Amino acid sequence: MNRIDEIKRRRTFGIVSHPDAGKTTLTEKLLLFGGAIQVAGAVKSNKIKKHATSDFMEIEKQRGISVATSVMGFEYRGLQVNILDTPGHKDFAEDTYRTLTAVDSVIVVIDVAKGVEEQTEKLVEVCRMRHTPIIVFINKLDREGKDAFDLLDEVEEKLKLKVKPMSWPIGMGSRFQGVYNMYEKKLCLFEARGKQTEETTIEFKNIEDKQLDGYIGERPANELREEVETAETVYPDFDREDYLAGKISPVFFGSAVNNFGVKELLDCFVEIAPGPLPRETEERVVEPLEEKMTGFIFKIHANMDPKHRDRIAFMRIVSGTFERNTNYFHNRQGKLMKFSNPTSFMASKKEVIEEAFPGDVIGLYDSGNFKIGDSMTEGEKLKFKGIPSFSPEQFRYVNNTDPMKTKQLAKGLNELMDEGVAQLFTKEDNGRKIIGTVGALQFEVIQHRLLHEYGASCSYEPMSMHKACWVKCDDPLAMKEFEQRRKKDLATDKDGHLVFMAESAWMLKMAQENHPKVQFYFTSEMDY
Repeated sequence: MNRIDEIKRRRTFGIVSHPDAGKTTLTEKLLLFGGAIQVAGAVKSNKIKKHATSDFMEIEKQRGISVATSVMGFEYRGLQVNILDTPGHKDFAEDTYRTLTAVDSVIVVIDVAKGVEEQTEKLVEVCRMRHTPIIVFINKLDREGKDAFDLLDEVEEKLKLKVKPMSWPIGMGSRFQGVYNMYEKKLCLFEARGKQTEETTIEFKNIEDKQLDGYIGERPANELREEVETAETVYPDFDREDYLAGKISPVFFGSAVNNFGVKELLDCFVEIAPGPLPRETEERVVEPLEEKMTGFIFKIHANMDPKHRDRIAFMRIVSGTFERNTNYFHNRQGKLMKFSNPTSFMASKKEVIEEAFPGDVIGLYDSGNFKIGDSMTEGEKLKFKGIPSFSPEQFRYVNNTDPMKTKQLAKGLNELMDEGVAQLFTKEDNGRKIIGTVGALQFEVIQHRLLHEYGASCSYEPMSMHKACWVKCDDPLAMKEFEQRRKKDLATDKDGHLVFMAESAWMLKMAQENHPKVQFYFTSEMDY
């Protein structure tokens, strides 16, 4: 298969939702249909020692939440499908925001009972700003929930998406009988047999056909006819160009845990979803069909396999063909690098690849060369845009509780900070270490991972802190005066850059007024 055909058969998408909407379960069922896994794991079951395939970190298994993005690929109907399953928890939102820069489309999962939740709104807003094509999957139809029309109104109102239902539910909860696939004109019947559920698909080009009554009963059949007619009148016709431009979102109904409605979603997805899309850099727009290889790092993960202490940088290929053992130019460091064992992923399972194409996400073993946002090219200087960096909002002193493991603690903190979910600051006056995060749960995850992956233990001490601001000044005298007057409020970040630690908004305002020549930045992404 030639390079152009390989590129055209890639479909790379992310799955996003509020926690507990069933995102990880849906990911797993898609993998089942793709033949990538043979048996589904129970995410939160203690009786079964299997867990959702994409939740591979120990703390994720214990808590039943995804705290890191997982990358999984499989073949389906002649296409290479790459799924990026993202954390739903708000404390890990920045990992999800970065992941959204590496996908070409998104599936949003919504719980039928809870409707549109806060985290979903924030994530969809990021997709909408980027005009990312969105498909909506309304999940858990086997439970009682909101009326289908009310849910669609809520999606339009809260997520500001124009929707087009592609399937329609027949009842819900105990009355759930299946869905009518409006896109393919098929009836998909849901049968519960004890704990087993089955999906039967029947061609039904015309739901006015009286045979329908025999399958689902006269009253539900009449209700379905009425609702489908209303839906087809109220909502616009599906137009793929509008979907690709982010102007219309197809909606599917189903129950991921019961494997119901997932195949319809996947079949439609591979038919309509975009292939690899162009990416903007500060210099120009990079097209996927260009011959020269370009890519960017959007995630770093330390200890994907704690036994081997491996640190992996995740790179999205944007153009050209990435080849094993070939020199590529690391833009930020200005040096050539080659990779002897680039990997593709099936959650925590990895295999070495010889080549990768636009749309693929590959893992590069990293000894500390990479940072989030780094670009790799064949020599051209490019900096990809839109990879966000975040200013911490919560701060705690970190104390070493086992002096015998000081080296392990330092190494663990260093490597975990590179993942971009937290930042480490060292106070100038007393050398104390401070961790800054966007959400409180990250402190727990860091503590857990330090202990289980590095054998280092730490405790936290609360501190009152408003903001960490990176500072820069072109006037050496003004900078020296600032450093002398503010020594007790200064720290350095992991890369040795100076940071002003403002205890309150008032204190920050005073510092800015008293030192007008000093520039204050709220993220570390600035050119030094």
